[in-house]
Amino acid sequence: MDRKPDDDILNAVGPRLRALRRDRGITLADLAATTGVSESTLSRLESGQRRATLELLLPLARTYDVPLDDLVGAPRTGDPRIHLKPIRRSGMIFVPLSRRPGGVHAFKMIIPARPEPLEPTPQTHEGYEWLYVLSGRLRLVVGERDLTLPPGEAAEFDTSSPHWLGTADGGVVELLILFGQQGLRSHVRTDRPSWHSSDASRS
Repeated sequence: MDRKPDDDILNAVGPRLRALRRDRGITLADLAATTGVSESTLSRLESGQRRATLELLLPLARTYDVPLDDLVGAPRTGDPRIHLKPIRRSGMIFVPLSRRPGGVHAFKMIIPARPEPLEPTPQTHEGYEWLYVLSGRLRLVVGERDLTLPPGEAAEFDTSSPHWLGTADGGVVELLILFGQQGLRSHVRTDRPSWHSSDASRS
């Protein structure tokens, strides 16, 4: 007997939940404490041994701050618009442009204007990043290199080297940026003094 499409959707929920939790850097114990769902139930849900129900998915959707449809991978219908939620961290604004858990994440990043530009505070983390300057003048410090990127220029770098991003002249800077799980946790999910990256090569 052929499997029903609904069965395929439900069977994919567990791996999707596991990828989302790991992407956010959350342990099962932390998730259990936040949602009120037992650690064993969450583990069985992620492994596919427990069938997803609305009662289980609702607290997870609230905790991850994602639509319920994203957890089950349901096809989108009706309004095709994407309602983006800006994330503010350490004075920076990140607008998520990608919605699926895991893999590479795309963000629009906005560095606000400042009366006086900040002094660089380079940091490191695992991963690799790519950026493209949309407007303003970006100051990018990577290792020993101190670069100024005008609109239309791009850079890619290994983030294991000390790196830092900021405004070069005190004006607003807008850029597109791609990074993986480690970069997501470093820049968006935790409090940092500012935004950073490494080993840059200009394209």
